[in-house]
Amino acid sequence: MTMANAMFFQLLTIVPFLSLLLLSPSLALNQDFCIADLPRGDTPAGYPCKPQANVTADDFYYSGLATTSPPAAPFNVGVSSAFVATFPGVNGLGISAARADMAPGGVVPLHWHPLATELLYVLDGTMACGFISATLNKVYTKTLRKGDLMVLPQGQPHFQYNLGNDTAVALSSYSSSSPGVQVLDFVLFGNDLPSDVVSKVTVLDEEQVKKLKALFGGSN
Repeated sequence: MTMANAMFFQLLTIVPFLSLLLLSPSLALNQDFCIADLPRGDTPAGYPCKPQANVTADDFYYSGLATTSPPAAPFNVGVSSAFVATFPGVNGLGISAARADMAPGGVVPLHWHPLATELLYVLDGTMACGFISATLNKVYTKTLRKGDLMVLPQGQPHFQYNLGNDTAVALSSYSSSSPGVQVLDFVLFGNDLPSDVVSKVTVLDEEQVKKLKALFGGSN
């Protein structure tokens, strides 16, 4: 077999595989939507679809952001979300939302969303908002007022805190129906890693670590 013939037969085996890759987005578009069938559980490929015959207008509607929970200690902020687990209509659409109400002195602590970029819009009040670049370890912070937007790139640790004397309210949208969230305080102190180990890896006093574990629900 000549080299040209060998290359030709290699292409014959590769082309069908490439065709599947190219066609898969189009195949996904053959279904207009996929309301999450929450009782059937999440999977690595996402939630299975609710049978379209059972879908109603209510599946595309959610009122959970009309109000939010009372400010919670120790951050003095109330949060409500419209992720796929509470709003099945966003399943598979690459979008979701959340609302944060920060009382005076309230803080949204340092956290990150491993699966989504966040676009934050200020509905009321004045707040500081910033993120820390993972590669440069540089902080980007802005003072935001009513009507302002700030984008927080996927996976970057970020925060907000109220700068005023009245409640500050922000609405965030995300580039995933399930953006995920990890809060630094709970990552460090809401676990069962022994306090002496946390003290070593954070260079914090062990007694302070124990106090913080008690505050954030950790043990050991």
